[in-house]
Amino acid sequence: MPVKKTLSLAAVLAVLVLAGGAWYVTRLPASPFDGETAAAPAPDLIARGEYVARQADCVACHSLEGGAPFAGGLEMGTPLGVIHATNITPDPDHGIGGYTLADFDRALRDGVTPDGRRLYPAMPYPSYEKMTDDDIRALYAFFMAGVEPVAEPVPENGIPWPLNIRWPLAAWNAVFTSGAVYQPDPERDALWNRGAYLVEGAGHCGSCHTPRGIAMNEKGLDSSDPDFLSGALLDGWYAPSLRGDGAAGIGRWSEEDLFAFLSEGRNAHAVVFGSMTEAFNNSLQFLTEPDLRAMAHYLKSLPGEGEAWVPAPAEVTTPAQAARAGLPGAQSYLANCAACHGRDGSGQAPWIPPLAGVTSAQVAEPASQINVTLNGSGRVVADGMPDAYRMPPYRGRMDDAEIAEILSFVRQSWGNRGGAVDPADVADLRSRTDPASIDPIVLQMR
Repeated sequence: MPVKKTLSLAAVLAVLVLAGGAWYVTRLPASPFDGETAAAPAPDLIARGEYVARQADCVACHSLEGGAPFAGGLEMGTPLGVIHATNITPDPDHGIGGYTLADFDRALRDGVTPDGRRLYPAMPYPSYEKMTDDDIRALYAFFMAGVEPVAEPVPENGIPWPLNIRWPLAAWNAVFTSGAVYQPDPERDALWNRGAYLVEGAGHCGSCHTPRGIAMNEKGLDSSDPDFLSGALLDGWYAPSLRGDGAAGIGRWSEEDLFAFLSEGRNAHAVVFGSMTEAFNNSLQFLTEPDLRAMAHYLKSLPGEGEAWVPAPAEVTTPAQAARAGLPGAQSYLANCAACHGRDGSGQAPWIPPLAGVTSAQVAEPASQINVTLNGSGRVVADGMPDAYRMPPYRGRMDDAEIAEILSFVRQSWGNRGGAVDPADVADLRSRTDPASIDPIVLQMR
């Protein structure tokens, strides 16, 4: 074949490839609601949508404390830069008032706006894509008819060029999302399948509890992957494994323990803290008992690995023993922590959690223990009643070395195996975190 013809053919093929690529990254994915005009929703559909919004915890990201519900503006730090949550009220100019049901579906399950822009996966559409058509329809009804429109723009995102170019996210979606609504497992019972649907879908538990790959993708999206819910470091906290790991997960918890934690925010092993406090206050406490029991049933079925925590006798129970033992941090622990958590780390469950055997003292990553010691814990609100007990912040009372010594003592006592804490890690979290609010915070949706 002559050289000119070869070059011409190559040029044509290149143009076709580029055109095909341009079409793929700018196309609007198909929606089962294409061409459908949503009728005025009935009150029961709006109410169902409000419940689905609680399942999905939409309010936590799209509302600010003291601001209008769902008006956006929350600043979220990511490895790429700062992202601001959008206004999702039905305002036609600054919100989603101009969205059709199909537009809403594409944004929620495909991460694509009506003008073809790709959403950053800080929006958990890799989980929301598993939601059923009925739940999407109900959620749309709630946002369009149950939420007040707010004409409030949100700040621009702070992601620099070229990272702010969004078309590559089309390829990211093709590789790292499943693109499918949840399909019940015929080998499992209805309770398990309901729990799987909530945990893997609307609840988007994997967004925090699943480790991420180099492309910031969740390494697993469902129970078939051992990385799913196996624990991850996120925004200054370590979200622990929700699998049956013997020490680093929930292997020692019974299904009833899990239900108590999900429904009351506490059990004999732990109390919610960190970002889990927000998830409990704004979402979990509003879910029905059958749904919470389904989630507990599903989570308890996930296999784990590693040996269970085995309690060991306390080496230090009195100041005199601490002085004789010369263990770094022991004296400070007895002076500052033992009154609540016990000299033997047993706590006062369910109100004050034990430190002996606690998951955060078994994992190598100490971020959660450092963070809660520096900044204290937020108020847990269950059934409208704020918790009377909270961990106070110690950032103003102890320096980095003192906190590192106390936590090193905790993480290497009573059979705990987390290991020592470096003062440099304490200094790092001190510089980029703030004390938890002393006020009970429950974001309203109406």
